[in-house]
Amino acid sequence: MTISALTVLILGIVAVVVLAGLAWAYKTANRLDRLHVRVDLSWQSLDAALARRAVVARSIGAGLGGDGKTLIAAADRAEGAPPAEREDAENVVSAALAQVDSGSLRSQLVTELADAETRVMIARRFHNDAVRDTLALRNRRPVRWLHLGGTAPVPMYFEIVERAAV
Repeated sequence: MTISALTVLILGIVAVVVLAGLAWAYKTANRLDRLHVRVDLSWQSLDAALARRAVVARSIGAGLGGDGKTLIAAADRAEGAPPAEREDAENVVSAALAQVDSGSLRSQLVTELADAETRVMIARRFHNDAVRDTLALRNRRPVRWLHLGGTAPVPMYFEIVERAAV
């Protein structure tokens, strides 16, 4: 039996299409993995910025005396909060910081607080950008159908109230 030229051509085209599909899937899975790494790194940065803000909040609370106990407790709860409750706990810290009269603070603490708030705002935006990019790729039909996201958890946005400028 001889294979006709048409059969060889069709098999060649099918092989090229399959190889192109496999190359696309590999490239997309690799990109999705890099995006998940980016989300993890941005979360670490955001967590560090929130921890720094908690340290500044404790310093402010220590200088306020009895009124500062609420701020210190809020900062402690926010740092120890499980991931599901972290947003709410950080919003409590933001609300407590908003109640502080910056005129009664030392200028060094005002500067530290402004810097910490700015770092939190920037880190949160970077994290949410990374989450947005990852979800945009994860939610494409071919990516979902082929399960290219693997077992990586679906990233979540982190939304907290941004404190007004000090």
